[in-house]
Amino acid sequence: MTINEMIQKRAKVWETAKNFVDTHENENGVLSAEDNETYSRMEKEIENLTAAIDRQQRAEAREAELNRPVNTPITERPAKQVEEKTGRASNAYKEDFGAHLRGQRLVHNVLSEGVQADGGYLVPEEFERQIVMGLDEANVVRGLAKVITTSAERKIPVAATHSTAAWTAENGAYTPSDPSFDQKTIDAYKLTDLVKVSIELLQDSAFNLEEYIAAEFARAFGIAEEEAFCVGTGTGQPTGIFTAKGGQVGVTAGATNAITADELISLVYALKSPYRRNAKFLMNDATIAAIRKLKDGNGVYLWQPSLQAGEPDKLLGYELYTSPYVPTVAAEALTVAFGDFKNYWIADRSGRTVQRLNELYSTNGQVGFVATERVDGKVILPEGIQLLKMKA
Repeated sequence: MTINEMIQKRAKVWETAKNFVDTHENENGVLSAEDNETYSRMEKEIENLTAAIDRQQRAEAREAELNRPVNTPITERPAKQVEEKTGRASNAYKEDFGAHLRGQRLVHNVLSEGVQADGGYLVPEEFERQIVMGLDEANVVRGLAKVITTSAERKIPVAATHSTAAWTAENGAYTPSDPSFDQKTIDAYKLTDLVKVSIELLQDSAFNLEEYIAAEFARAFGIAEEEAFCVGTGTGQPTGIFTAKGGQVGVTAGATNAITADELISLVYALKSPYRRNAKFLMNDATIAAIRKLKDGNGVYLWQPSLQAGEPDKLLGYELYTSPYVPTVAAEALTVAFGDFKNYWIADRSGRTVQRLNELYSTNGQVGFVATERVDGKVILPEGIQLLKMKA
């Protein structure tokens, strides 16, 4: 089944589910146990279709990336001399890096250009792009946030208060303003992953070792980053959006275990209008399941399934994204974020490294590979991301 067919099927199931609720709920808006079980089956089918759509979209994105030509073909004559790449972008560096991973003799001896002081070699530029692309596919917050590259600790000036204009009579004294400034510091925390590969696998020339390691490191780094960007403590790791030092609490729910339509509407308007132009929702799948049956004052469902491939679902007309690391509905939990997530900055310290460990696992017939990156993340303008907090 194609993506568009699954999207159309999901839309039909959703319409059926809506009509079922409208025709079977009693005067208090409650379904009987049997009807609720029927609706739950419909809801489960919608969730399964949504997961299948997301999975197929990710697969198509990966396939498109893998099918993209690495080199630009020469189409004109007379042929121009191809510019030779240097440093970590050169073919010689890439070949020697692959030989290094397999423990083979270096052909060009150019890896000295990419030696890190703490051991290991800087990965080739193409290999590093593979990792970054993998992170983008596996990391929702990274795709929504502002991503910068730093070479050292970066201090970001933030206007805490603004100047105020005053009406002044002719020849009257000017009223002074005293705007104040704050400063946010964004640094870099070390994230590592260790992969062990059998010697037999390394000796198998048919096995694409570079592609496997890039994909494995991307998956592991993406998971660790996503969790930190959502609920990280800020101690030894990035500061999460759904923390006391993250976004700003805009609405506190009236219950510990439920969210109302009015509270979601209040959350939208707790965000200043300039931020709402690029605002999005971010929450856990379990929270979406809890609010999917909510309606506005006109009886229209707040949740709107995507009807086009590649587009996210919508809530109150705004794009809706999910992450498994956003806290679920519970007492005092920060469960829903609404805002312009460009106010969350992710700082990548340039240069990821891969180090080969020859001796450590040799008694088990294995070779270890350690990947390292340094990254930080934090909310720079809390007013740009409003949070819904459950009742204590």
